[in-house]
Amino acid sequence: MDFWLGRGPFFPLFSFFFNFFFISQVLLQPLISAQDGKPGGDVANLFKRSSENLQFKQYDEALNNLNAALEVDPTLSEAYQRRASVLRQLCRYEESEKNYKKFLELKPGVSSAEKELSQLLQAQSALESAHNLFDSGDFSKALEFVEKVVLVFSPACSKAKLLKVKLLLALKDYSGAISETGYVLKEDENNLDALLVRGRAYYYLADHDVAIRHYQKGLRLDPEHTELKKAYFGLKNLLKKTKSAEDNVEKGKLRVAVEDFRAALALDPNHIAHNVHLHLGLCKVLVKLGRGKDALNSCTEVLNIDEELIEALVQRGEAKLLTEDWEGAVEDLKEAAQKSPQDMSIREALMKAEKALKMSKRKDWYKILGVSNTASISEIKRAYKKLALQWHPDKNVDNREEAEAKFREIAAAYEVLGDEEKRVRFDRGEDIEDMGMGGGGGGGFNPFGAGGQQYTFHFEGGFPGGGFGGPGGFHFG
Repeated sequence: MDFWLGRGPFFPLFSFFFNFFFISQVLLQPLISAQDGKPGGDVANLFKRSSENLQFKQYDEALNNLNAALEVDPTLSEAYQRRASVLRQLCRYEESEKNYKKFLELKPGVSSAEKELSQLLQAQSALESAHNLFDSGDFSKALEFVEKVVLVFSPACSKAKLLKVKLLLALKDYSGAISETGYVLKEDENNLDALLVRGRAYYYLADHDVAIRHYQKGLRLDPEHTELKKAYFGLKNLLKKTKSAEDNVEKGKLRVAVEDFRAALALDPNHIAHNVHLHLGLCKVLVKLGRGKDALNSCTEVLNIDEELIEALVQRGEAKLLTEDWEGAVEDLKEAAQKSPQDMSIREALMKAEKALKMSKRKDWYKILGVSNTASISEIKRAYKKLALQWHPDKNVDNREEAEAKFREIAAAYEVLGDEEKRVRFDRGEDIEDMGMGGGGGGGFNPFGAGGQQYTFHFEGGFPGGGFGGPGGFHFG
């Protein structure tokens, strides 16, 4: 027992052989394994780890393990096929193609590899076509290539994913772009292109605070990124112009506000979600300024974007009143009242428009006599005398029917405006024709009397109000 514990005379010899055997096993084992084509199980383990990597979509790690395996055993055909598949999924097509061809050299005629190589070529061609279609503006067709071909055969292709979100942005599918960039940023939170596109999507949804945060994060990573700087400072300028317009409205500086609104609108005509409010603000200011035609255009721009915006309908109704489009005003305000039946201010505006429409359909006695609505009674009398003489049928024998109609109208106008009580009621908007003043229509006031055959019309002692005419007045029949 003492001998084996190293206390005997043969201990040094035993120690020498023991150390020699141990060192030989450690140093020579890899060489022995390599000679067998099985380097210590490393190739098998590396290949197995690459499979595990792919289950968790750890593509870079999978490639590292496959590269290591092939360095040890360059004839490991399965590693070439798997590496080719990983590279295809990442859309590293040229490298992938070389690996498929290497595999097929080692194992010709394997249908699965030939099929995958064909898919690779389809994906490569589809990605190129999608880029060309994007450049030409055919966004829908480009998106179809990306979704139905490229990302089917190359689901880990970051270039295709970024192209997809750019296409969604171009197609105004902002929610879709936000969702897709979320997946990209989950894989790489510092992807500048994804931050830019996601920020733009929030921008076009008018979620400006979130858009700014994305731009700022990108600029912290790369302060000189051209597109991020352009997007960030463009948005800041838009918000500045918008605030200036709104502040000037509050201060009563309406003409300055008009210029600010127009300047803000010119910054990005495609920013519909924000521009709808700019157009509405501009419309309201123009209505206040009495610029009906311009206001009408701005309000129509709002309704082209959002036809359900009640405030825009109301403002356009007011603009139409300014342009004397009475029927159009009633139509817009009636629609607004139907959509918001509890809003009394809209109902009041509708009543005003309906009254204006009714008044527009009655005869304008002031216009017929050619006087203003502030004319004195003497001015009205003078105008009546002049026109009555001008259009008296006896003085218009060649166009007697027209003259009689004009004469009736002139006399009816004087009948209303020459009477103080009737004039007041007319000015209030009452329908004076209901009082028997037909103005030449069937029935009502007729300076020629009834019958239409033999009649005599006299201005005895002159026209009403005196001072015109001769003895016996005018006689005709």
